[in-house]
Amino acid sequence: MKSINLQLTVEELKLLTSLASDQVFRREFIDPKMPGYKGCRADVDLGKALIGRMRAMIGDDNRTTTPAPAISRPMRQRVIA
Repeated sequence: MKSINLQLTVEELKLLTSLASDQVFRREFIDPKMPGYKGCRADVDLGKALIGRMRAMIGDDNRTTTPAPAISRPMRQRVIA
């Protein structure tokens, strides 16, 4: 595999990461619902790995943390008249 060096600002890398993430989401969840779509799971997996590497480079680790627990709220009781 050929390696390429590219210089980007942090803002450019953040934008590129966001756009790539949106595209991978589309390929994984939206495109398969289209008639005649023939996807490649290897491309989706490679895209996810690449996005992870880009996020690690910019220090955007808040997406890799576990989600906050849901707030439990008391259930309301319905009154049937």
